[in-house]
Amino acid sequence: MSIRIGVALSHSNDARSAAIEASQEAAGGLAGERADVAVVFACGTHLAAPETLLEGVHEALRPAALIGCGASGVLGCGEEVESGTAVAVWVAALRDGAVRSFHATASGGDGEIAGLPALTGASGAIVLPDPYTFDTRSLLEAVRAQEARMPLLGGQTSGRTFEGSAALFRDELVLEEGAVGLVFEGVAIAPYVSQGAAPLGPELTITRAEGRVVAELAGRPALVKLREVFDELDERDQRRIRSGLLIGLVIDAGKPEYEQGDFLVRGVVGADSDSGSIALGEEVHEGQIVRLHARDARSADRDLEEGLQARRAALGGRAPAGALCFSCTGRGRAMFDVADHDAALIARVLTDAPTAGFFAAGEIGPVRGECFQHTFSASVALFAA
Repeated sequence: MSIRIGVALSHSNDARSAAIEASQEAAGGLAGERADVAVVFACGTHLAAPETLLEGVHEALRPAALIGCGASGVLGCGEEVESGTAVAVWVAALRDGAVRSFHATASGGDGEIAGLPALTGASGAIVLPDPYTFDTRSLLEAVRAQEARMPLLGGQTSGRTFEGSAALFRDELVLEEGAVGLVFEGVAIAPYVSQGAAPLGPELTITRAEGRVVAELAGRPALVKLREVFDELDERDQRRIRSGLLIGLVIDAGKPEYEQGDFLVRGVVGADSDSGSIALGEEVHEGQIVRLHARDARSADRDLEEGLQARRAALGGRAPAGALCFSCTGRGRAMFDVADHDAALIARVLTDAPTAGFFAAGEIGPVRGECFQHTFSASVALFAA
């Protein structure tokens, strides 16, 4: 095994005790090797004094690098904590690999970012932005500008300190703005983003559009064409559409057929009944292929399981050394009506590979090689053994 990963989850209400407990248990997965990196996710009363939490992690592990954040809920060891107090600690010994942490901030109102390291040659990166003090879209544009051919995954933080500031962790510091992250070298990371939506109806071509506004689909006003497609669906699919109209946009064109993972799923954020146009949460262009999508628990469950199975097959059928998962705050019990859905499914498919994560306010991950911000998704970074 090229790397070793350990994970533990503590429910203790005492921040220092919880951090030491989880860290020591996670370190057991390293078989005596040093922790090159630790990732820490905390929720509940731990956000009253997160510095104490970090002190406990460093006391127990002394990791060379550490990042993490506060969250509305955390997951680890097949369990999800959606409310209450808990801390999840993920540690890795990288052997021949290397990692460096960073703290990026918005340097002005023009979208410029300070502190983002060079990514050329990296094998993968994890990023945790604070949505109130940092523009994630600008970060993604900056990464694209570097033309870094590597998976970038992560999630926007969903928890803040009791004083109302951001809860970003880097080494022994709690930072109040920006984004923290890790850049890996020589560590193979297989990404998967489960968007939790199933395609419905036929594929349609955008025949007139500007920016994020779709004026025509297949030569017809967009609203008129969508109504025609809706009317041809069966009753069950029509009920699924009524819960929220979604459009899947083909990112990588040119395939003879498009499957579920070929679409970037975005919500319809506006409509003009007079012109028949619709507005989406992503820029579009004429000639782009789109398809109606619907989100429900059944499609989200199937999408996550099939995608993870495919990633595991790509790893030669072996379980990964471990994983990090960034699951939307809109998933969990609210979507699946059961506890621990994503965490338990990942544990089952990945044969209990050590996995930790948190419920994010926006998930980050690639679709067909290009990185985007998502909602209602589960973004998973699988670390190859």
